[in-house]
Amino acid sequence: MGFFSNILAKLGIGSAEAAQEDVAVATQAKPAVTAIAVVDVVAQLEQRAAANPQKLNWRVSIVDLLKLLDIDSSLAARKELAAELACPAELMSDSAQMNMWLHKTVLARIAANGGNIPQELLS
Repeated sequence: MGFFSNILAKLGIGSAEAAQEDVAVATQAKPAVTAIAVVDVVAQLEQRAAANPQKLNWRVSIVDLLKLLDIDSSLAARKELAAELACPAELMSDSAQMNMWLHKTVLARIAANGGNIPQELLS
């Protein structure tokens, strides 16, 4: 499982599709085409933030987003995630630039996989 897959799993995204594919493989049938279920990511993250003793702002910080999901937020882990998501090489050497790219990219990928991310966070 890749780093980004771990993020989706923590948010409960993709588990239904994976289960459906497992059933299809077991029965040698093609998986049915279904709409992606929308997961209320905002509510989940806001609830986690409210319950966390630290003041974490997942809306602007990739570090805070990873912390809320109980995922390693170290620089090494973020570099691994950035490499997995094909971060441009020129951004990888500047952690601030990489973090900004990573935050927008992770939110966009969550949205693409069925998470309800507000449009203002995607632009």
